[in-house]
Amino acid sequence: MATLLKFYRPFFPIRFPNSVRTIRLTSHHSHTLFFKPKPKKSSLIRCTRLSSLSSPQPSVPSSSTELWLYNTMSKKKQVFKPKVEGLVGMYVCGVTAYDLSHIGHARVYVTFDVLYRYLRHLGCEVRYVRNFTDVDDKIIARANKLGEDPISLSRRYCEEFRQDMIYLHCLPPSVEPRVSDHMPQIIDMIKQILDNGYAYSVDGDVYFNVDKFPEYGRLSGRNLEDNRAGERVAVDSRKKNPADFALWKAAKEGEPCWESPWGLGRPGWHIECSAMSAAYLGYSFDIHGGGMDLVFPHHENEIAQSCAACKQSNISYWIHNGFVTVDSEKMSKSLGNFFTIRQVIDLYHPLALRLFLMGTHYRSPINYSDGQLESASDRIFYIYQTLHDCENVLSPNEVAIRVDLIPPDTANCVNNFQNIFEASMSDDLHTSVVMAAISDPLKTINDLLHTRKGKKQDLRMESLAALERIIRNVLTVLGLMPTSYSEVLQQLREKALKRAKLTEDQVLKKIEERTTARRNKEYEKSDSIRKDLAAVGIALMDSGEGTTWRPAVPLALQEQQVTAT
Repeated sequence: MATLLKFYRPFFPIRFPNSVRTIRLTSHHSHTLFFKPKPKKSSLIRCTRLSSLSSPQPSVPSSSTELWLYNTMSKKKQVFKPKVEGLVGMYVCGVTAYDLSHIGHARVYVTFDVLYRYLRHLGCEVRYVRNFTDVDDKIIARANKLGEDPISLSRRYCEEFRQDMIYLHCLPPSVEPRVSDHMPQIIDMIKQILDNGYAYSVDGDVYFNVDKFPEYGRLSGRNLEDNRAGERVAVDSRKKNPADFALWKAAKEGEPCWESPWGLGRPGWHIECSAMSAAYLGYSFDIHGGGMDLVFPHHENEIAQSCAACKQSNISYWIHNGFVTVDSEKMSKSLGNFFTIRQVIDLYHPLALRLFLMGTHYRSPINYSDGQLESASDRIFYIYQTLHDCENVLSPNEVAIRVDLIPPDTANCVNNFQNIFEASMSDDLHTSVVMAAISDPLKTINDLLHTRKGKKQDLRMESLAALERIIRNVLTVLGLMPTSYSEVLQQLREKALKRAKLTEDQVLKKIEERTTARRNKEYEKSDSIRKDLAAVGIALMDSGEGTTWRPAVPLALQEQQVTAT
């Protein structure tokens, strides 16, 4: 017999203080917002908007820099104007938790973590909701294969996903609701859709009637006549239209199920996000996001459901990131061409993976390769090594920065980088431009640290402090700031040794052999040792104080990159 699961606990409300909260935006103007807490015991989803929680009219978060975001609905970039001044509601579709997440998932959540961080940087208070799908055909199939309870299996992989997000420096959302905890809200929404005449029930199943919703297809640009059933929607002769999709599925033997007005069953795939976004953000909020593969059918169906349940339903901006590809083919579990986050960070530092994912504009496809990861790892080592060297010089001096004392060249470098950061991020989150622009302040730091001219420059310490501060601030907004430069550099070295299949003692022994060979004028042997280490990504650096090593892109991959350019 089917397993009967009952839900008694109300959904998690997001608590806001009863008192007035003042939010200061980057324009230095003060805006007052009033938040009304949700009722503690109600599980019903009311036809309300997030904007009803406050009285101010919509406005741009910052008067100094307008944020432009590409809206999939309008097919163009638009100025971002939240429905409530200073308060942003954002819902991002989470993972279906039945296995370890791959780097395609990583791209989605790094993308929206960057947006989350940047909105906060602009002075907005963001209510960020990211769900877990823990009731789904794939979860049930995997659980049956392993002989495990589907809900327990999914909970385990939810925790694994959370750990992956910590590795990648993704901030936790305001709330992470699970489908299994929100059956009352889902059932209530299906009732509303039925009552409003947009759905029909057949033998314990409930289907959305797409013919009743003339605007179906407006997000994806598909005509209803051209639409096929969605990826997870089975063709059923009982449907009035093949494109009709399940809101509720009748119980099957061995599957988790819940009581409902239509009998025992479980929700269809799409209804969960409509119900949970409405539960935490209302029917009208600012941003709904996810991967490009969700535009159709998932987000198209979400729009239909939400509007059918509440005519006032409105999401201002639909934002989607591009795919991670392997050999120009979308990476996915179903195609079997994926790399899990754990597999990648076993050999590369998580921040190198984050930098790789941010090195291409979020809407463009990004092709995964070892060469790309090696380049990202090499780049991030250079960034942190430069900042570590700078920190070592500054720490004994405790320089207090005075802007009026910074030399004009340094001030120009700082201001140019700040301007590029603001302009690029506000132009639809062009992180790749920011990471390219960071080269100038890093080069200036290295000149001040290591060249004769730089070491003699007036107000050298003040310049170093100003440059380090602006880079640190930008890296913090981008989620690339480590807790310790020395610690992350050591971790990057350890990953490089693992890829090279060497220990540090073995590398140091090679350095000793090379030093001896050079002393004995055995230059051919010396060059051979250097080349052998370079081939596996270990670069030797000679100085007056001796020879040290650092991670580098292996020679063969360097040659491939040169050929490609």
